[in-house]
This record gives sequence, C-alpha cells and structure tokens, in this order.
Amino acid sequence: MKLAWGTDFLFEPALNHEQNEYILMLQEWFSPAEILKLVTQDNGKLLALSGLRSPYQGTLGVVAEDALADLLLVRGDPIEDIELLNDPENNFLIIMKDGQIFKDSTAP
Repeated sequence: MKLAWGTDFLFEPALNHEQNEYILMLQEWFSPAEILKLVTQDNGKLLALSGLRSPYQGTLGVVAEDALADLLLVRGDPIEDIELLNDPENNFLIIMKDGQIFKDSTAP
C-alpha cells in the first residue's frame, strides 16, 4: 500500500503552525522514520504523478544532484525523537528551500 500525507492548511494560513502537531499524531500508527519518509519522499512521489500539472518540474523526494529538495538541519535526531518537529523555532537550525537558505542558526 502506498500512502501520502497532507492537510488543508495551505488554504488556512493561520493554521500553518499546527501542521507539525498533526504530523506528530501519526505516531499512533508509524515509527518516526516512517513518518519522515511519508511526509517527504512519499509526498514527492505523489506530486510527481501529476506530470506537467506539477508546479515542480524535476525530481522530488530525494537529495541528489539536480533534484528539487528543501532541506532542514534539525537540532537532535528526529528518528529518535520525532517531537523535535513540534518546536521548529528552536530545533530547525537551517531551513533551505530551492537552494536558498532562509534560516541559519549555526552561523556565529
């Protein structure tokens, strides 16, 4: 069985801060590693199925040369402690989207 994860928060910007809380609810059914794969790689594969309608023309869901990837550097190991996602302000050290760094808490 193939799964993907999503919400309607895209259309309710005031609720975006709750998105990670909803991801954490998946712990009832999935391990932290499965959750991270579900909300990243598996969602990338689903979006790729939309072909030319996809807003992203390129490889999604992987970190590889010429692939489209958004990256997070997390303080700690989310596979050991998925709850780290619930405090992005303190635990997301680097946020990179489309090759551009939007947050870098590691710089002196």
